[in-house]
Amino acid sequence: MSSSQAPKTWLSQDAYDRLQAELDELIAGRPAIAAEINARREEGDLRENGGYHAAREEQSRQEGRILYLKEFLRNSEVGEVQAADSVVPGSVVTIYFDDDQADTETFLLGSREISSTTDLTVYSPESALGKAILGARPGQTVTYTAPSGADIKVTVVKFGAFEG
Repeated sequence: MSSSQAPKTWLSQDAYDRLQAELDELIAGRPAIAAEINARREEGDLRENGGYHAAREEQSRQEGRILYLKEFLRNSEVGEVQAADSVVPGSVVTIYFDDDQADTETFLLGSREISSTTDLTVYSPESALGKAILGARPGQTVTYTAPSGADIKVTVVKFGAFEG
């Protein structure tokens, strides 16, 4: 999916700032990991140099995270989710399972990247549950297939904008 087609993710200013700070820190750390690789390379035979391979793996992990964060932040909207008449990404949703109104769960429908900014469980809009409830209104019942293969019926009790 190209960046022009990627779905927008709503982030609070705090979540955006936290992710941007992580990105800045990773970028600033590039020279240190390059120096570590060079130092390990000078130790000799690269085939048996565990420190060299560990440094290269760390560099690869960091570069992957940098690319991910750049794309994620490029496709994010900062601010409050606009009021909607149905469930949208950025909504805090309360549902109940099957026909048991006592078996409720309240969660944030949004990016897992913002999970560290809230005590709520976060479900992705791309998850089976997320896809099923997108566009649902209070009182509406939907069924989705869980990764285990089981069909699960949920009813939307209420939803609102994330205040995180």
